[in-house]
Amino acid sequence: QVTAKTAFLFILPQYNVSVPTADGELVQYHYGLKDLVTILFYIFIAIILHAVVQEYALDKINRRLHLSKVKHSKFNESGQLVAFHLTSVIWCLYVVVTEGYISNPRSLWENYPHVYLPYQVKFFYLCQLAYWLHALPELYFQKVRKEEIPRQLRCIALYLLHIAGAYLLNLTRLGLILLLLQYLAEFFFHLARLVYFTDENNEKLFNVWAVVFVVTRLFTLTLYILVIGFGLPRVESQALDPERGNFFSFLFNNILFRMSVLLLVCLFQASVMWRFIHFQLRRWREYWAEQSSRKRAAAAAGTRQPSKPLKRDSGYHENGVVKAENGTSPRTKKLKSP
Repeated sequence: QVTAKTAFLFILPQYNVSVPTADGELVQYHYGLKDLVTILFYIFIAIILHAVVQEYALDKINRRLHLSKVKHSKFNESGQLVAFHLTSVIWCLYVVVTEGYISNPRSLWENYPHVYLPYQVKFFYLCQLAYWLHALPELYFQKVRKEEIPRQLRCIALYLLHIAGAYLLNLTRLGLILLLLQYLAEFFFHLARLVYFTDENNEKLFNVWAVVFVVTRLFTLTLYILVIGFGLPRVESQALDPERGNFFSFLFNNILFRMSVLLLVCLFQASVMWRFIHFQLRRWREYWAEQSSRKRAAAAAGTRQPSKPLKRDSGYHENGVVKAENGTSPRTKKLKSP
């Protein structure tokens, strides 16, 4: 029995409470230090699943493609992230639909702070934190190149900051929608990279990713303006109350603070869009330069006329000499004297 209690501490989310509702009581959860133990357990689960995907899927594909070391590393990275993002998008979409966050957008800020979480929401956040924490030791296990480590560390730090911030500041509903949009765009990007590595002439999925990326950025910006600009300032409880989980909703009554936050969000989204536009322009320039070089090469090949080989018909006169069938000149045989 003691062993079972210890196992439940690692496997199941902790801090469950019974919240009275109109239909009776509902079991919900809040966060605490024991969550670190659960996250640690799922870090090991994530490492095992990472190794399974690598060995039974990615390594077999790599052996067939014979990629270079640079492409081999990028292929493994995109392959792992495609599996993770696809699972997370399906899981996150299921959570936001069943909890009614999409059908009722007001629920993103109504009754803030959202201290008590449904089981599936808390478990989703714990697994997300475990995955991005497991990515740190994977940098060593996967023998990532030194020049790639700073980029991947920045990516991991941004995801951890976003997920942990939404979890600890009781903005889990808004965080779920933002994660869904981000993971959807990232899924198409890494899927396009996988297809490109298998066939470098196939870049159609990059165009799909470009459309999805722009749409998700617009939805993300709209969501920030809706929640921060109009939703949180209307919350009834505007007093600072850390015990109830209300950390900063009182700040949004100040229009100067609210506009400053929205300005920072807009500047960040604008910088992301600028990098995206710069990347697309560079890709299109490379594409058209390659197409023009191919056209010039084809035109140059068309202007050169191949030299015609000299035809020799066996058994006919050539240069006044009769040729035999095998191309040799026949010689008259000398008669031997008796």
